[in-house]
Amino acid sequence: MTQVKKFWPILTGTHRYEKTLSTRGRGQGEIIQAPILAYLIETQNGRILFDVGCDYQKIQQPKLRQTYYEHEGFPFGPPDMTEEQQLPNKLARLGLKTEDVDVVFCSHLHFDHAGGLCEFCHAEVHVHQQEMQAALLPADEAYFKSDFDLPLNWKVQTGEYDLVPGVSAIETPGHTAGHMSMLIELPKGKPILLAGDAADLVENITDEIAPGLCWQENETLAIQSIQKLKRLELEHQANLWPNHDWTFFQNHNPFPKPYE
Repeated sequence: MTQVKKFWPILTGTHRYEKTLSTRGRGQGEIIQAPILAYLIETQNGRILFDVGCDYQKIQQPKLRQTYYEHEGFPFGPPDMTEEQQLPNKLARLGLKTEDVDVVFCSHLHFDHAGGLCEFCHAEVHVHQQEMQAALLPADEAYFKSDFDLPLNWKVQTGEYDLVPGVSAIETPGHTAGHMSMLIELPKGKPILLAGDAADLVENITDEIAPGLCWQENETLAIQSIQKLKRLELEHQANLWPNHDWTFFQNHNPFPKPYE
């Protein structure tokens, strides 16, 4: 039986960029707005946070913004993130502090998923071993070493596992070396299958289009992970959620209304 009690999608910022960053080889010249999301899962055995968004200071402080975002590697510039969108402030709206989060689960360690780790040095931080290895190289410019080179309580994983009954980590490499998705069994209604960046948009899922950025240019691996998620969606009769689709996000419960 699932231990999940409630589930919240949390908007931590937005980023405007060319669609080709989400759909490989498709969308040249088309600028899209993408939500940057975290997901809070309240269980009978504590609280789990799936991803933590960006580091607010790297966006707001001019010198840091220039160092991390204002160069050729980021032709579309930094994301937009307001003070209200910082995770500590979002949690406060639920009557929580960052210390009330027991586990942070990183789908991967790109800047828009691991930047907020500095707020959660007390928590267990789960990441796949292959992801950590790739991030430390770094495998691409979306890894900011300072985001995760911190005194954190790392729990480095090597496969698929249950965090608690009803919350399962799913291996979905391709976008990055050790990318992970998550299956969440709600107490009511269908399970939710969080694709993470294995699928940015609904289009990635329906058309089986790889993300624009693929680890070692391995488009086939990325598509295999999308196909795996679609199989799990059918097997568990789940709702498969893409991670950076603005229209999809807008059609779901507005924060702070939870799923139960």
